[in-house]
Amino acid sequence: MNIAITGGGTGGHLAIARALGEECKKQGITTLYIGGTRGQDKQWFDNESTPFTHTAFLDSMPVVNQSFFGKWSALAKNITESLSAKKLLKEHNINACISVGGFSAATGSFGAIFSRIPFFIHEQNACMGSLNKLLKPFAKSFFSSFEYPNVTFTPYPINSDFFIKQRERDTLKTIAFFGGSQGAKAINELALNLAPLLKEKNIKILHQAGKIDYENTYKAYVEKGFNLADSMQDFKSGEKDIFVFDFRRDMAELMNMADFCISRAGASSLWELVSNGLPTLFIPYPYAAKNHQYFNAKSLIDKDLALLYTQDEISRIDINDLAQKITQINLSTISKSLITMAQQNGAECIINHIRQYLKN
Repeated sequence: MNIAITGGGTGGHLAIARALGEECKKQGITTLYIGGTRGQDKQWFDNESTPFTHTAFLDSMPVVNQSFFGKWSALAKNITESLSAKKLLKEHNINACISVGGFSAATGSFGAIFSRIPFFIHEQNACMGSLNKLLKPFAKSFFSSFEYPNVTFTPYPINSDFFIKQRERDTLKTIAFFGGSQGAKAINELALNLAPLLKEKNIKILHQAGKIDYENTYKAYVEKGFNLADSMQDFKSGEKDIFVFDFRRDMAELMNMADFCISRAGASSLWELVSNGLPTLFIPYPYAAKNHQYFNAKSLIDKDLALLYTQDEISRIDINDLAQKITQINLSTISKSLITMAQQNGAECIINHIRQYLKN
């Protein structure tokens, strides 16, 4: 059996693609990954550690946040590139194609539809993406871990490491600040403002500052008089209170070390935090398409399983009030509920569903 997986552009979509690729590899399925050249796709999968049998990267263009003429230009480009995708699908004898969304998904998705290959979609967010909404009528199944009408519900495809490193929290000893690989200035500033108050309470800090703002954030901590850990091992020794870094891939290990987290609300990050049992305050990225990060976080807020502040609210909040609210959270109750909510084998459920469709 040969399955194509298409989509990406940003880390959340790529994490799903990787989870599906690893599941296919485990089941002995030959895979073709079709990504783009403009996002992080090649960085993730154009190397020896890729889980895919074959990879291809086409010039897929984003349509969202473009001008009227820009949208049409991008659409025309994607349709042209989809002819290359169609050729790839034929060369690799692909039996089915699944899109994980993101602007990189356009060419492979159109190619599969034009080839009349059984086509499937995974929607990662609580608010449906524009491309997925456009292509949903062509999909044999539409998978989601959020509540949508007429969808096939599956657990979110997550790397098993987050479940392996899962634990119940009961005491606030360490707070993690995660802003993503590029960082989040609002979260970096919040961490710096909270740091003196957290130090008074003997609470340690793990801070992913992102590649763009790492040096400035590091210097700001030093200027405030903090003695920073030089490495993860240095931080684990217990002698240093803060470890600030640009980006690391061992997120499950980092989450395991924390008792509370302050994070953006991308879907993959959110479900990784849920799977790890880590209570979180979410600050959604305000410029995400359709404000989907807000609605991702709201799905947990509605169950009383997280805190949520918009970026505007967090910029105006009294820092002492926020510190008090964080330290008064019932970590044990929330952590246990998150662990109960978390479900494994999301990627396995999706791939098995596709296999069953092809079998029938």
